[in-house]
Amino acid sequence: MNGNFERTDQGQGGTPLGSSTYPNPWMYCGNIFESCDIGDSYGFVYRITNLLNGKQYIGRKYFYQLRKPRGKNRRVRSESDWKKYYGSSDELNAERIGVGNNAFFRREILSVHPTKGKVNFEETKQLFLHNVLTEALDDGTPKYYNSNILGRYYRKDYF
Repeated sequence: MNGNFERTDQGQGGTPLGSSTYPNPWMYCGNIFESCDIGDSYGFVYRITNLLNGKQYIGRKYFYQLRKPRGKNRRVRSESDWKKYYGSSDELNAERIGVGNNAFFRREILSVHPTKGKVNFEETKQLFLHNVLTEALDDGTPKYYNSNILGRYYRKDYF
């Protein structure tokens, strides 16, 4: 398989979506998103869905990071860990580790943006549009893993 990972979407009748260079790839507009698709983009807004219970997480991720190598004065731009990233929610990551199989989590890129400001704005917009602090599943539990927006609005105050 040459380091490529196959992905099929069972919701589409098991139609192969192609191969990826990393496991459980990010999907964008129905296609696998790879490093060559980044272009001049700064980052993206995403949704991760737990396919076992329906809970979701909305967040943002930047494609690059600036690091200062030891003993150097200049910062170096390098690609971030976006390919293996599963969000910053402790609850989501605990469930992911507990299940032991990342295939039970769908990773979708909702939008891609050219600047840091637009990435941050769109994430906040999506968090409010989806009512991540107040929406519930049929069993009454929170629909989203997100526990706050901007560190200012908390689920405990609204749910």
